[in-house]
Amino acid sequence: MRLNPPTVFIFLISLILAVAAIAGHQGLVEIPSIIAAQDFWLAIGAYIVLAIGNLVRGL
Repeated sequence: MRLNPPTVFIFLISLILAVAAIAGHQGLVEIPSIIAAQDFWLAIGAYIVLAIGNLVRGL
């Protein structure tokens, strides 16, 4: 399997999602009730975005 470095844009999207998941879990920010219980899936989404950025060339 050949991996490529993600672009800065993809890395920043992943980072923002991960920080939002951590901040929501710790209660540091007010997150709407629909998303508040989904912090685990938000962190998984951040990982998936970063993984896709590594697997797909030029994304």
